[in-house]
Amino acid sequence: MNRFSGQTAVVTGAASGIGAASAARLAAEGAAVIVSDIADEAGEAVAAAIRADGGRAAYVRCDVSSESDWKALRAEAHSRFGPVGVLHSNAFVHTAAAAHELPVATWDREMAVNLRALYFATRVFLDDLRAERGSLVATSSVHADFGLPGYAAYAAAKGGMCALVRQLAVEYGPEVRFNSVLPGPILTGVWNDVDEEGRRLSADATALARLGRPEEVAAAVAFLASADAAYITGTNLVVDGGWTVKKESK
Repeated sequence: MNRFSGQTAVVTGAASGIGAASAARLAAEGAAVIVSDIADEAGEAVAAAIRADGGRAAYVRCDVSSESDWKALRAEAHSRFGPVGVLHSNAFVHTAAAAHELPVATWDREMAVNLRALYFATRVFLDDLRAERGSLVATSSVHADFGLPGYAAYAAAKGGMCALVRQLAVEYGPEVRFNSVLPGPILTGVWNDVDEEGRRLSADATALARLGRPEEVAAAVAFLASADAAYITGTNLVVDGGWTVKKESK
């Protein structure tokens, strides 16, 4: 498929995990991709791998909590590939703690990276997205809808993201589509410190009885960003192997 041929895409948090898989998927389908992150070495490696596979990609550093970094990112995208028609807002941070244990600075950082970044993305790239009749896909989380201990700031930010996506879809349609994906237990670097028992418990909590792969979320991102989803906006697409629908009860 070449659903993004001739288009420029930006993916944040693209040095690893879902972002890296999304960047590779969009490039494989014809997009010129700006790989963005603050992990410079890993981000450069992702862009290099895309180029080695015959795609077009460049790494640009961006701290998504900084509006000036977003503006610099847009300038680099224009300079290298042209106006942006696809934006995957994916960068995140998470500190596990109950609300009363979270320092204010940590709460604020999670809100800045996980939620305010979507506001900056819209402010900075809106003209591009309007001109290109483009699409923005945000990475939210099943934590937007379900509570687990230790996710106070993360859940609040991801829930806010879903609400903001709906608002942006109304605000800027029909010119730009806004959607989000809500991944469940996806096997990325955040699982490196989880032992096999913990992984098994999470896998068993899904209807498909396994952890997901970043490429499976990237496929959903590519769908929502593409013309195949031309009549879909303001939606929050769950990609969780049935984690949110499976319950153990007698």
